[in-house]
Amino acid sequence: MHYVTAKHILSAQNGINVYRGCTHGCIYCDSRSTCYQMDHAFEDVAVKANAAELLEDALRRRRRRCMIGTGAMCDPYLPLEKTERLTRRCLEVIDRYGFGVSVLTKSDLILRDLPLLQSINAKARTVVCTTLTTFDEELCRVLEPNVCSTWKRFEMLRTMHEAGIATGVWLCPILPFLNDTEENLRGLLGYCFDAGVAVIVNFGMGVTLRDGDRQYFYRKLDEHFPGMKERYIRAFGDRYSCPSPRHRELTRILRSECRARGVICGAEEAMAYLMRFEDRSAGEQLSLF
Repeated sequence: MHYVTAKHILSAQNGINVYRGCTHGCIYCDSRSTCYQMDHAFEDVAVKANAAELLEDALRRRRRRCMIGTGAMCDPYLPLEKTERLTRRCLEVIDRYGFGVSVLTKSDLILRDLPLLQSINAKARTVVCTTLTTFDEELCRVLEPNVCSTWKRFEMLRTMHEAGIATGVWLCPILPFLNDTEENLRGLLGYCFDAGVAVIVNFGMGVTLRDGDRQYFYRKLDEHFPGMKERYIRAFGDRYSCPSPRHRELTRILRSECRARGVICGAEEAMAYLMRFEDRSAGEQLSLF
């Protein structure tokens, strides 16, 4: 890792990333794409040392409170968060100013901050999400080599739910020819329902590939799944969107199972749920927009 002094931290969509880059090693990661113009090696994580101070300055000047999102680009609970504690410091700022927070992480390190997340939730709203892609733990170790297992992420969600925190799952990507099976989907949905998630975010059964991301993904396919790269090239060429041949069937299962259990799974409805602010101290609900 290396330290940087950031100029700003809060995006126009009220999102923050205290780290830039990642050590998770997920073979499909879109954040590797060259369009994001990262000026350092992806695994050499830039640590925004002044993130908490920038966030406090931004929130102090806000006239209306809202949900602050983190984790869309880079995981806020990378292993280095154990010592850097930048995400925790930002959560403390969010708590102090009465804002809400929506967190996306693949790490159960977030359990360290459960009391703080509960404090935020008591005044505003906390939503904790994780990404689930693969029910098969052996395959998970190949696709997502440096993060906690699918089972541990399930346990983290269940703990959050039992603690009164709203939870959700980003069910993506579903990789064509690798994990796009009914067995995998039903296994993951079983975890979701058993953990009590309120929302499942899915933008389609497939994967997106861009320059930078595609090259890394194909290199890993050659390493772990000989011949699979050629199958992708035959099926999708250089297309950005690579839908599973089973996308209709899998989407039908997802929607049917979620409908039966009252779980939100429409993409727009799901995103609205994640970023809906509630002023619980005033007994009224406010909208981010």
